[in-house]
Amino acid sequence: MKYALIYGLLSGLVVIATMMTGLLLADRDSFFSSEWFGYLVMLVALTLIFIGVKRYRDVERGGIIGFGAAFAMGLGIAAVAGLAYVIVWEAYLAATDYAFMDDYIAGLIRARQAEGMSGEALARQLAEYESMRVQYRNPLFRVPMTFLEIFPVGLLVALVSALLLRNPRLLPAAR
Repeated sequence: MKYALIYGLLSGLVVIATMMTGLLLADRDSFFSSEWFGYLVMLVALTLIFIGVKRYRDVERGGIIGFGAAFAMGLGIAAVAGLAYVIVWEAYLAATDYAFMDDYIAGLIRARQAEGMSGEALARQLAEYESMRVQYRNPLFRVPMTFLEIFPVGLLVALVSALLLRNPRLLPAAR
């Protein structure tokens, strides 16, 4: 549990700090506020799952760990990172009077108009965006969706980490 908390919080804080810096300092249409950048940051930050599982294997388990135990530890780290991400995102939303979705939708509309969308096609798109805005206001929708932004990345990293670290010859503990 100690490793899940330490490495999960570290992962979550790296993601949160980078995302918040991008949101606060970068233009909404820049690479630093794109989904690709966000998932790249998550992937890099969640490599701390590998480090946490390896540390757990080497310190607590004598350098040997089975797939199940390694995967469970990785999932624990990913879950803690995801919860940290959700909590800070909710605090950010509250501090900005929940303006994120309005700003996000305004950027999507500008992008569709710049692509030449107009008339009935734009009206249909606006209706979809309005539905998205209404759903996002509901925390019972928003909180799980926010968690699901980061957790699948952590799940993948936990799986790969467990597959690799079950081999005690891979990066053996220093003796």
